[in-house]
Amino acid sequence: MRLTTLTDYALRVLIYAAAAGDRLITIEETAKAYNISRAHLMKVVNALAHAGYIRAVRGRSGGFTLAKQPEEINLGAVLRVTESDFTLVECFASGNQCLITHCCRLPNVMNEALNAFIGTFDKYTLADFVLAQRDFTPPLSPTKERRGPEFALQAT
Repeated sequence: MRLTTLTDYALRVLIYAAAAGDRLITIEETAKAYNISRAHLMKVVNALAHAGYIRAVRGRSGGFTLAKQPEEINLGAVLRVTESDFTLVECFASGNQCLITHCCRLPNVMNEALNAFIGTFDKYTLADFVLAQRDFTPPLSPTKERRGPEFALQAT
């Protein structure tokens, strides 16, 4: 399963907004901090504001800030708002043409896996990931660290 860019950026926006505390931050500032598209962030901020996670202030000295405390922002709930398609296999969608839909038991496993995936995010709130504003300063030398995926070893 892969999260959309919308979800990725939404989580980053929330982390950045949490680091800023009560200070209004701008889309421009956030885009610069992450070196990502301002146009994408406008869509993300709009979605997060519509869902009630951030409060947007329009105008010349506007910006946005968290609308809730970090401990009130559940990451699983954010995923449910930002991910538009949890259709893991064809038979989960309308217009399914799979020949074995009537007897296949694989969707049960797919649903179990999807629930485990989202359930992991349900265990965490934004408060578990709050950073300091200084953490958004780029490192002096580029990092070559690759993170994930890491699969747990299966007992045989």
